[in-house]
Amino acid sequence: MYWLGFVGDRLLVDGQRSPLLRQPPEQWEPMIELQVGEHRGRSVQLLCFDAKELPTGWDDAGLRSLMLEAEPELAPILGRAAQLNSWYRNHRFCSRCGEPTRADLGDFSACCDRCGYHQYPRISPCIIVLVTRPGEHGEPEQCLLAHAAHFQTERYSTLAGFIEAGETAEQAVAREVMEEVGIEVKNIRYWQSQSWPFPHSLMLGFYAEYAGGEIQPDGVEIVKAAWFDAQSMPELPPKLAISTTLIEGFLAGVHHQL
Repeated sequence: MYWLGFVGDRLLVDGQRSPLLRQPPEQWEPMIELQVGEHRGRSVQLLCFDAKELPTGWDDAGLRSLMLEAEPELAPILGRAAQLNSWYRNHRFCSRCGEPTRADLGDFSACCDRCGYHQYPRISPCIIVLVTRPGEHGEPEQCLLAHAAHFQTERYSTLAGFIEAGETAEQAVAREVMEEVGIEVKNIRYWQSQSWPFPHSLMLGFYAEYAGGEIQPDGVEIVKAAWFDAQSMPELPPKLAISTTLIEGFLAGVHHQL
C-alpha cells in the first residue's frame, strides 16, 4: 500500500522526493483516509492532515511540480487525490446552515445531519481550444497560440476559459476566443477531455476554424497572440497538459479527421 499525505494543499515527500509514502507519519492522525487509486498493483490511500507545521524529518512539495515529474499513470492519481483533499478541507461545515459536516465516503459527499444538505467535490467545466486556419499564398496551415499574463516564461498556449451558467461548451468556445483575442470561429469540434486539478477543472478540448477578424489580445488575461505553423512553434506547455496534446494533434493532422 502507498499513502499520499496532504498538509494543506501540499504533499509530503520522502527522501527521493516521491509523494508515494510507504509509511505515513506516525506523529499525526489524519482527518480522513480514503482510497484514490492503484499504482503498481498497490492501493493508494489519501491522508488529509490538519497541521500547521511539518513533522520532524519530513519535507513537502507542490502538486504541480510533482505531477510534472510523475510517471504518466501516477499523475491522474495525484490529481484525484488533490481534488478530494480540497473537497474535504473546504466542506467541513454546511454552506446552508453552518453545522459541521460528516464525510460520506460512499458517494464522496459532505453530509449535514442537521439540514440534510450534501456537498460534493467541486468540478468546474472549462473549454480549451486550438484555432486553426489555412496558410496564405501556399504557406503551411497555422494555429493560434497566446501568451497569458501569468506565464513566467515566453511560453505560448491554447485559449481556455470556464463555461458560464446557461452556456453550451461550443458557445463558451466562441465567447472565450472573442473575449481573449477578438476573432470569430466556426466549425467547432470536440476532441477529448482532461481532469486538471488547478484547482478543480474538467478541461474539454476543442478544435475550431478561424472565421474572421484581426487578433486583438484583451491585455488582461492575454498579452500576446499570433499564428504559428509547424516550423515556427514557440515554447509550449508541459507534455502533461491537454493544450500540448491539442497542439501535437494539430501537427499530426488529427483535427482534419474530426
